[in-house]
Amino acid sequence: MSAITDNFSACEQALGYLYQVRYALLQMIRLPEETACFIERDDDLDFTDPEEGQILASLKHKAPGDRLTDLSPDFWKSVRIWLTRFKAEKQAADTLTFFLFTTGTVAEGSFLENFLPGKSKPDDLAATADAILGMTTSKTILKTKDLFSTLDADEKDDFLARITIFDNQVRIENIPAAVMDRMRTVPSAFRPPVYERLEGWWVNVAIELMTGGRSEPAQGREVSEMLAAIADQFKSDNLPIDFFGKEPLEEVNPDADDRMFVTQLRALGLKTDRIRRAILDYYRAFEQRASWAREQLTLNGEVEQYDDRLVDEWDRYRAILCESLDDDCSEEALTATGRNLLHWVETNDSPRFRIRREVTEAYVLIGSYHMLANEAPTPRVHWHPRFMQRLQEIVGAGQS
Repeated sequence: MSAITDNFSACEQALGYLYQVRYALLQMIRLPEETACFIERDDDLDFTDPEEGQILASLKHKAPGDRLTDLSPDFWKSVRIWLTRFKAEKQAADTLTFFLFTTGTVAEGSFLENFLPGKSKPDDLAATADAILGMTTSKTILKTKDLFSTLDADEKDDFLARITIFDNQVRIENIPAAVMDRMRTVPSAFRPPVYERLEGWWVNVAIELMTGGRSEPAQGREVSEMLAAIADQFKSDNLPIDFFGKEPLEEVNPDADDRMFVTQLRALGLKTDRIRRAILDYYRAFEQRASWAREQLTLNGEVEQYDDRLVDEWDRYRAILCESLDDDCSEEALTATGRNLLHWVETNDSPRFRIRREVTEAYVLIGSYHMLANEAPTPRVHWHPRFMQRLQEIVGAGQS
């Protein structure tokens, strides 16, 4: 189905803002780690480098085949932004430069060809600019003409010498591939999920920059360190952790939850807050496993073998705890034993309880046990020593 467009559509504008965020990430991957970046401050992007100085960059994501000609508004609107900054800081703007990044192409023979990388700017460039601006009837470009006319001859030459146009830039849908192409140390099969997580982090950084939640610029070194941290989760002894702190869309209601693992916890007399914690661990472990499966990050049978190990360890410790219980022991003793068994699970940090050596996040282990306690028709683990014998009674009490 083709896209629907009309006079009220904000699609192009929205695409432009999304392009800024994605393109900024690409540049931060390309540029030196010392580079600092603001988004939507003095221009679309504002880069600062200790050697190159400050770069104000305008971005234009155009339709395929778009060309920039002498009176293209995209160029002259950016010039007006740059002129305002140049005039305001010309006394201290020795290292200030202006870039236009566009997915379009500078038309052959156009005046704008003088601003392409590697082009030598002619001595009469300012006079040519004046002549071209003199031909416009556009109200938008006339504002640029008026501002440009306030500069003297030397200032015009100085200003124009600072401008570079980079045309034929990568389009928004191709930026992920361009970023992933620079992840040479990441196995190719893992680059898409690594990129997805890196972009998710970067979007949050961009939001903080644009809303004022962050006053300091983003640093290239931050991007490198985050990329390394994410890539480290995809090594053979690790797995990505994506659901820390996440909660389900539906409200967590321990009192109304009748799932088997929750019923088991009620049988131990746990308070509501602790049961809510268990429900969150279950949710996070369940979603994390599903995410690993979708992205094919776990080996065939690896999760099943992990569950078997957890059941075996549970059975070993359960036997130790229940060894001193006799047939006529009190309900208090049974409940206390179940609580101790659950506490052992919730506080266990032994490496042999990890699906992989570097996967240390608690919800993976604890939530996995709650999943095993929820298996139907018969749970693979339980906490109350008499749970299997009293299963129907406990389930009935939980549903009444």
